[in-house]
Amino acid sequence: MTDLLLSRMPSGEPEIFTSVQGEGVTVGAPAAFVRLAGCNLHCGWCDTAYTWDWALFDRRRLTGHWPVSEVAARIRASAGGPPRRLIVTGGEPLLQRPAVAELTELLRPEAFVFEVETNGTVPPGRLAELVDQWNVSPKLASSGNDGPGRIHAAALRALRDTGRAWFKFVVAEPRDLAEVASLVREHDLPERRVLLMPEGTTAATVLERIRWLVPEAIARGWRVTPRLHVLLWGDERGR
Repeated sequence: MTDLLLSRMPSGEPEIFTSVQGEGVTVGAPAAFVRLAGCNLHCGWCDTAYTWDWALFDRRRLTGHWPVSEVAARIRASAGGPPRRLIVTGGEPLLQRPAVAELTELLRPEAFVFEVETNGTVPPGRLAELVDQWNVSPKLASSGNDGPGRIHAAALRALRDTGRAWFKFVVAEPRDLAEVASLVREHDLPERRVLLMPEGTTAATVLERIRWLVPEAIARGWRVTPRLHVLLWGDERGR
């Protein structure tokens, strides 16, 4: 059995916790979360940079390897009784596709529903058929990622074609909306599955931005998602 590279909590334990989904179409749903470490993109506004930015954070202290079987056991203990929802987040979970697939196959017989959060730059492979909901967040130029690597056409197409993907764009400024529209057209993303989410790690910032996002989304037929966990707890970990 393989290992997963997870973020560590300050206690040294793997970052596995129970909360409610804070973003997207299942916002408010009770869920267990597992946060994987490592990312192939480096967003300037990232609120989980401790999972990948080894220039600023101590990798040995803040990450660790755990066997998939142990991760599954910890998730069972965290998730409570069925129906149960597991949200695999990061970092970028698809950098660990084989181990994530092993985890989903291990838990699937136990009435779990699986959501995976991804930046949309890594093709899902066989995970395409194992995941119930894809929360795909293609990065805009305002994320600070330079070059063509932040958008991967084949990966976006593969995720779109599952019929189970939602496309969530992090918006910081009104000018970001033109780029969202361009990406939706270029990659033929279903308009009814496009969500706009305000960038921000404080309740004040999220509320200020979501107020001007709502009329913009209405005009385009897109959805808006809050960051519920930020509204409730700011950038506190394990929430």
